Amino acid sequence: MFRDRRARSRLTRPRVLREHAIEDLRFIRETMERSASFTAVPGWGGAAMGITALVAAIVASRQTDPAAWLVIWLIEAAVASAIGAWTLSLKARAGRIPLFSGSGRRFTLGLCPPLVAGALLTVVLYRAGLVSILPGVWLLLYGAGVATGGAFSVRIVPVMGLCFMAAGAVALFSPLAWGNWLMGAGFGGLQVICGIIIARRYGG
Repeated sequence: MFRDRRARSRLTRPRVLREHAIEDLRFIRETMERSASFTAVPGWGGAAMGITALVAAIVASRQTDPAAWLVIWLIEAAVASAIGAWTLSLKARAGRIPLFSGSGRRFTLGLCPPLVAGALLTVVLYRAGLVSILPGVWLLLYGAGVATGGAFSVRIVPVMGLCFMAAGAVALFSPLAWGNWLMGAGFGGLQVICGIIIARRYGG
């Protein structure tokens, strides 16, 4: 009887190990699939950011004081950042992907340096009375951050960044009124279109 029990134990052990190995492989495969489809860019969140930017562009176009114009766009930047952070967190949670690992970490590391540079340049250019240059600087730096951060994401993300940079290049040589509408087209229209595409093709 003791020998039968030992023989049964030897037969059961490999089966249990094999089942655990299969479960581990299934978990690894599902995690890799989720990571591959995780764009680190919230689709519906991007569309919502675009809508608020369109509203900001309309309100800002009615301002005659450069300081008031700047305040409106700074408020929009804060609102858009909050929307982006919240929806990105929701997307990562829904996909069961750690927010600051893999795609999320690479995108954040690529996006943050240009945004910090943009914040510092905003202060310097405003003090120098060069407010008309701000739309071009913002679009260029934001586009550079998106293109760099999205280099390892799906193709539409770096393409979106390059489109922002193109709009920024035009805005640099345009009057402030043109720059305002170029920001509306970039931060607004482009963000809405790309956000919807990302949401439909790659989820949330």
